[in-house]
Amino acid sequence: MDFNALSPYLIIAAGAFIAGGMNAMAGGGTFFSFPALLAAGVPPIIANASNTVALWPASFSSAWAYRREIRRHGRFSMLLAVVSLLGGLGGGLILLATSNETFSVLIPWLLLLATTLFAFSAQISRLVSAVKSRFGLGSDHDHPGSIGGTVLQLTVAVYGGFFGAGLGILTLAALAIQGIDDTQELNALKNLASAINYSTAAVTFIVAGAVSWPHTLVMLVTALVGGYAGAMLARRLPSLWLKRLIITVGSVLTVIYFAKTFGA
Repeated sequence: MDFNALSPYLIIAAGAFIAGGMNAMAGGGTFFSFPALLAAGVPPIIANASNTVALWPASFSSAWAYRREIRRHGRFSMLLAVVSLLGGLGGGLILLATSNETFSVLIPWLLLLATTLFAFSAQISRLVSAVKSRFGLGSDHDHPGSIGGTVLQLTVAVYGGFFGAGLGILTLAALAIQGIDDTQELNALKNLASAINYSTAAVTFIVAGAVSWPHTLVMLVTALVGGYAGAMLARRLPSLWLKRLIITVGSVLTVIYFAKTFGA
């Protein structure tokens, strides 16, 4: 057996397993799987496409593991799926018209915004409620599926079609600001939205023929297992621990992307 020939596949298998688990628990899995593909010698563009396709089934397995929590928001779950699909299509079209240089500069700022919004989502929600009450506008902002909440979620979905890294954290932030305060339900709905976004991007890359199937098939299996395992672990973690994990992952990703973008 040629270990040197197998080692690239072992690298991407490990990266995909961790990515699937992290996406199920807090997001940020791309940080593990995309570098693994690059380390295995896959060209950047093909690595990006292959990574998206590979993590696509894992997002569905994570959503399936949370199906009980998703059913608690039946009508909103359907709306979230539709919005995620439309936003994913729109974001993909915007990506085609954007330069790599412009996009690279935006990434750390988007991650910083998402992490900050999620960390202080409760305070922001209370502030919005107080302001609307002060001006007699009611408090319908905290009802998932309201016009404002739908526009916010659509914006996040467009980002997901534009670039997947940090999508989970942005989705968590948007859902929390809409008034969903149960961390497990937040995670369940985040996994549903991510699954739809990944689906849109994956179909696009497959049709374009931009996927390295030997690497992708290895990642499909390990990411699928990692996604289900991560969802199971997340359901058993205390809510406070899971929220701290999400904030930590978001903070680390933000620092890394700022260093990569603006470092010497």
